[in-house]
Amino acid sequence: MANNQSPDESRPLLSNGHGTDGQEHEDAGFLTIHHEGESHRSGFHPQHFLRITWRSSCTASKYVNVLWPFAIIAIVLKIAVPHAGLWIFAMSYIAMVPAANLVGFAGQELARKLPKVAGILIETAFGGIVEIVLFIVLIAKHKPNQEGENGDEGNLVPVIQAAILGSILTNLLLCLGLCFWIGGLRQQTQSFHAVISERLLLGPQIRDHLPPHALHRPPIYAAKFTKEKLDNDVQRISQATSIILIIAFVVYILYNARSQHSIFDEVLEADEHKDADHAEDLAKAKYTFTECSVALIFAVALVTILAYFLVEEIEEVVAAGVPDQFLGLIMLPLVEKAAEHLTAIDEAWDHQMNFALYHCLGPSIQTALFNAPLVVLVGWAMGKPDMDLNFEIFMIALLVLAILAVANFLRDGQSNYLEGFLLVMIYAIVAIASWFYPNPDVATSNGIQEALGSGFVVVK
Repeated sequence: MANNQSPDESRPLLSNGHGTDGQEHEDAGFLTIHHEGESHRSGFHPQHFLRITWRSSCTASKYVNVLWPFAIIAIVLKIAVPHAGLWIFAMSYIAMVPAANLVGFAGQELARKLPKVAGILIETAFGGIVEIVLFIVLIAKHKPNQEGENGDEGNLVPVIQAAILGSILTNLLLCLGLCFWIGGLRQQTQSFHAVISERLLLGPQIRDHLPPHALHRPPIYAAKFTKEKLDNDVQRISQATSIILIIAFVVYILYNARSQHSIFDEVLEADEHKDADHAEDLAKAKYTFTECSVALIFAVALVTILAYFLVEEIEEVVAAGVPDQFLGLIMLPLVEKAAEHLTAIDEAWDHQMNFALYHCLGPSIQTALFNAPLVVLVGWAMGKPDMDLNFEIFMIALLVLAILAVANFLRDGQSNYLEGFLLVMIYAIVAIASWFYPNPDVATSNGIQEALGSGFVVVK
């Protein structure tokens, strides 16, 4: 028999706020709260809210909260000293970490109030909010190239494209590598279920972004096939592909939430029992549904403000000597993914590798199948169709390298600190390469030049 303390998900969704034992329970409208997320309170309580926010999800996340003053400093600098571009960027960059951490923690608290699989999908989705906000702010500030203008002036497409692939690379190499490494220091080997790695890996992340790139890479075109027509065709392919990818992402979510529901529940439930701190985590005070909503609204609003500050100062940062590729591939993904990384590393330390894999690989799938196509469609709707899925060959090569390395390490269903160390080293190599790789003149051209007088368009 299921009762209010059972994780049985067959309980009715309609609730009057009382459990079967007559005890008062948190009321989230018409949704029955899962027992692990039960706060035994309702409404908004400022002292509880601040105390729970400070505690956060783990010790590392708690210490991240000491960075909150940087958010105030960034806002004051933007208002009082608007021309101090580098300082504003630096303060906003640091302040983004606790803001993103609050988004992730509030999403995690909300997820605990839902059944296992639905909860972790919701948590992953909320973890992607920071990335989506940043991408949309970037495309909003992007200035499409006008004839006769400098192709680099206001062109943020290289940064957006680098940030898209940088987000995937950061999750696959840095986050997963640190999970293997840190977890391996406590356990000689850690195992994970094939259903987790197989369902989250990996083909879509490269396959779904190759079609527009492939069109731009044949060695030679007839004279009538001009650069303008080629660019237009790539944009159309990217827009159509983006629609298909978003549909695929919706089906992917439904499949994981419904078709594989029982097996995912079983695997994740077993992972929870491996956690020595599980009983302590359950005993911690939790947000009410109202407090989750307040935290999410506040954190997303602050992330949007800080993202605007960052994007406003990108050109000054690039002018100061930071390459476009490094800014997009390394710097932006690091700050936007900080909360997810801390959560995944903490789970790996607690020997919950299936949860850690979900937080490493799940966001990569979301970026590839939803966030990247979304920014293409938003750019299209805003009259900026030059935002496409035609990535630089350098970035495609890095993605292939990452996927091959990760797929090889996931193949045996076990991990150790050596594999984690190697993944982190690969990420370090990527960071060094992106610093020295020259900035593209025009992001969507991929080196196309018209061979004047030859009657051909050649792709280098």
